[in-house]
Amino acid sequence: MEHVARVKDLVEAKQERYIELANEIWALAEMRYSEHRSAELHASMIEDAGFRVTRGVAGMPTAFVAEAGSGGPVIGFLGEYDALAGLSQESGALVCRPAADGATTNGHGCGHHLLGTGAHLAAVAARDYFAANGIEATVRFYGCPAEEAAAGKTFMARAGLFDDLDAALSWHPSVANSVFMNATLANVQAYFRFHGKAAHAALAPHLGRSALDAAELMNVGVNYLREHMPDQARVHFAYINSGGISTNVVPVFAELLYTVRAPRSEDARELFERVKRIAAGAALMTGTRLEIVFDKACSNVLHNDTLDAVLDRNMRALGGFDVSDDDVELARQIQQTIAPDDFENSSRHFAAALRDPRPIVTEVQPYRADMVRPVTGSTDVGDVTWVVPTTQCLTACFAWGTGFHSWQMVSQGKATLAHRGMLMAAQTLAATAIDLVRRPEVLSEAKAELHEKRGRQPYLCPIPPEVLPPPARTQTSS
Repeated sequence: MEHVARVKDLVEAKQERYIELANEIWALAEMRYSEHRSAELHASMIEDAGFRVTRGVAGMPTAFVAEAGSGGPVIGFLGEYDALAGLSQESGALVCRPAADGATTNGHGCGHHLLGTGAHLAAVAARDYFAANGIEATVRFYGCPAEEAAAGKTFMARAGLFDDLDAALSWHPSVANSVFMNATLANVQAYFRFHGKAAHAALAPHLGRSALDAAELMNVGVNYLREHMPDQARVHFAYINSGGISTNVVPVFAELLYTVRAPRSEDARELFERVKRIAAGAALMTGTRLEIVFDKACSNVLHNDTLDAVLDRNMRALGGFDVSDDDVELARQIQQTIAPDDFENSSRHFAAALRDPRPIVTEVQPYRADMVRPVTGSTDVGDVTWVVPTTQCLTACFAWGTGFHSWQMVSQGKATLAHRGMLMAAQTLAATAIDLVRRPEVLSEAKAELHEKRGRQPYLCPIPPEVLPPPARTQTSS
């Protein structure tokens, strides 16, 4: 596998500028659909590298596609760059301490500043290898917004942006190195808005119709539903508007945001319909009017064993990475802030041998197709996996035991370990892309596997055609 050594050289030659890019995006910490500066940093940089960039794809101003090369297999790299609300954190802090400058209340608590940058670097390295060796191939980097609590890739899939790919490659920052071996859940998300009638709560309560009562009755009804859902299903809710702050006014408006998860898209749709009927019953009981605004949905991940095996082979050829004493000491200090339950959660998703928590786990974890484990989270990468054969890896960017969406993950986002893991991901993805282009028979096998797992049915986007991405929806209604 001589290409692996060459890929390492290509990535290392460019690493400093990409580390700077990741740190810049960490500092911006822009939320879903608002990643304007982060997306433009990526788009401009890959354009300067010689890629042809199309901005504002699929109705999303912060989505873009960059392409280089022509002919041959078409390999796509998926990048993300959105942050999470309320996770502003001082870099390197060992206590929960929001960033002092107050520039943003958001934080990269899922490492997407690394994710997008590593995939971007992988695309450039793969293109450079193909060009240097006279190999016909088309390389694409997808700038994918709004993965967190949203569905940027689902809208992109609906727009057909992945239809002509031969393979899609992605990764996620994590606490160990491995093939992504989690079977995620499909989900549906919608706003439930109850419109009532205001009245004086003491003088004329009989004239009022409480929207807050309707919202609370909906929640009670869904709680009774939980006993009768599939084991892996999940239903979450948040109050967006609880009806105001005046106790002497019958609440005229209340709003809930619900997320419904289930093992497959059809299961999620069915469960969502049951939640909708409960909401309609709550409106009927209270004499209020119900409005349902569909927000987003995504499909479950379809693993491709053929591609996973290729990625595993290339990751093993790379062989992990070295860490310094300073890396280990910072990780050890971070671990002192992590609860035992978080260590246990990390162990559940990796090898049982790792239950003895070391500060950093750098070796590549075992992989077999039958080791795929269910996980109750969701990702819009799932929609890509239904359209094109897809594989993903995880790399160790954080201390073992670090919980996702935590202040500890944000704190470590600019550490040397985070950058080492990002560079390993770039090397793994680029090497896998090269391996696949050089072996077209593997791509054919991967496509046959996808058709078999999909039941030979075409991809059905879980988002209705009339639902637009939020920026486009806002522009349409204004």
